[in-house]
Amino acid sequence: MTASAPARPRRKFSKPLTYVALSVGLLVMAAPFLWMALSAFKTKSELMASPPVWIPTEWTLESFDKLLKELDLPLYFLNSAVVAVLVTVSNLLFCSMLGYALAKLNFAGRGKVFAVVLGALMVPGNLMLLPLFVLMSKLELLDSYAALVLPFAAQAIGVFLMRQFTQSIPDELLEAARMDGASEWYIYWRIVLPLVKPGLATLTILTFLGSWNNFVWPLIATNDPGKYTLPVALATFATDPNRAGGSNGVLMAGSFLVVLPVLVVFALLQRHFTQGIATAGMK
Repeated sequence: MTASAPARPRRKFSKPLTYVALSVGLLVMAAPFLWMALSAFKTKSELMASPPVWIPTEWTLESFDKLLKELDLPLYFLNSAVVAVLVTVSNLLFCSMLGYALAKLNFAGRGKVFAVVLGALMVPGNLMLLPLFVLMSKLELLDSYAALVLPFAAQAIGVFLMRQFTQSIPDELLEAARMDGASEWYIYWRIVLPLVKPGLATLTILTFLGSWNNFVWPLIATNDPGKYTLPVALATFATDPNRAGGSNGVLMAGSFLVVLPVLVVFALLQRHFTQGIATAGMK
């Protein structure tokens, strides 16, 4: 009893200190986003003020109005949405199918296929840009949605993630379904997918976030401004001296619109995402 007494005061003060440290870390991480979001609603004088003004005294939509006039925002937003949705849906389908096969089906070469997946995880993405560009050029797919979607339709990290989640399903459950005459497609669609919803939600957020914010590949694969995604269009606007000069507020408004869909997706799936991370940590 006497040995445990000194630990109580430390535990009493450690918990509030932990909350304080986490709160400070959260503020440090969120400060740039808060500054961007607030700056999108500031007047030009408040944007140029010194010392900086955090909270606008006069909220205005002037920057958003200029953004709509300077850029074909609906087109670029639609391009980003189409690419991100197609990439996300294809990853959910193909990665879950291959993850199920690697986790629960016995076939020749399964170990080798999984080794290829692990090997692909170790290859830096930037090394694949030149081969992908040459391939898309040979297939005459540059300046098209296909060039923006096909290289990312099934990613190694998604296959690995879905395999890990599918492994948690009891083999007895699948064997019982097979004994009842269920086909592999029925088992995959009606049994496996409902049981790996946290994994699907995690993959949805990670894939949508990566595709929506992807900048380098869309910049390389598209020369037609009509196929620009939103990040590429904003970067082009920012480097154009004829349009971007003195338009910090417009750039902040555009950046805010780029981040907003990701926040919406995360808000809709955060419960499943948190469950998925916790489940993955228990494996």
